[in-house]
Amino acid sequence: MSSEPVILLIPVFNDWESVGLLLPKLEQQLVETDAPVQVLLVDDGSTDEADVSELARRCEQFRHLHKVEILRLQRNLGHQRALAVGLSYVAAQRPCSAVVVMDADGEDSPSDVPRLLTALDEHDHRTVVFAERTKRSESLTFRFFYWLYRIIHLLLTGIPVRIGNFSAVPVGLLKRIVVVSELWNHYAASVVKSRLPLVTVPTQRANRLAGHSKMNLVSLVIHGLSAISVFSERTGVRLIIAGACLSLLTLVGLGTIVTIRLTTDWAAPGWATYTIGLLLLLFGQMLTLVLVYVLGILQKREDAGFIPSRDHVNFVDSVTLIHSEEIGSSDARHSQSENASAIGQ
Repeated sequence: MSSEPVILLIPVFNDWESVGLLLPKLEQQLVETDAPVQVLLVDDGSTDEADVSELARRCEQFRHLHKVEILRLQRNLGHQRALAVGLSYVAAQRPCSAVVVMDADGEDSPSDVPRLLTALDEHDHRTVVFAERTKRSESLTFRFFYWLYRIIHLLLTGIPVRIGNFSAVPVGLLKRIVVVSELWNHYAASVVKSRLPLVTVPTQRANRLAGHSKMNLVSLVIHGLSAISVFSERTGVRLIIAGACLSLLTLVGLGTIVTIRLTTDWAAPGWATYTIGLLLLLFGQMLTLVLVYVLGILQKREDAGFIPSRDHVNFVDSVTLIHSEEIGSSDARHSQSENASAIGQ
């Protein structure tokens, strides 16, 4: 058995019912895992208080999940930023061999966790292993908009969308991920941008265990834009090229209109003036948009930005122990939360 544990990092926002159902399923699936396994639930500023006693009761008979803790954040940050804080906290405070990132709702199937860890072992912990969805369980409307988003993402970045958050990260690469400032916006995109080695394992998205998704249309759009923003420089270059091509077509159009107006009598009086004015307006708008975007990118390159490994301590409130095989569930249930200031030391 490996001396260093595997940590399951699970962001939670008001989804404690799903967590209560997910933990026993993880316990069942990790029976044959060699390394000790710990669970770190990242409470993303939930407004519904977790029933610590009930969670501890569900964990009483656990033998394979050696420890279950709740990392409470000072405020709600959103799913991706809660992940950034959780990963940075683990890198700084929790010695481990690997971290498995998964959602709390059960749509990341617990049965796939051992498969991710097996793939990690097969690659000697030298690569990030992502789950690649081969089948989705969402509605037809969601799948249509997701397909549309994948096309837009590919056009703007040149990178196909293949992966989400569900993944296994070896600790050696984790320390390289948490210094990537883009992690604050989008986890998977930041891994891709950092050019770390990664492989995928085909999986099918499972059904939600309880309740309803907290993601609405606005949240999904923000999530998609956050992923694209990680590749802002690449997107900017593509927009400049597209703007240059459209500008060239505009100039060709202007030349064609002037030639027709001066050498033929094909058109009605006044049409050339209106058409030229419209094309010049279009040309000016494209030039302005491209310049604004480029200046924004240049400004961003001068800004150090948010470094998760350095700045995450500002958002950590406390850690509560729910279950520990070492001290027993009854003692863990009454354990005191760690002081947030001690966490940052």
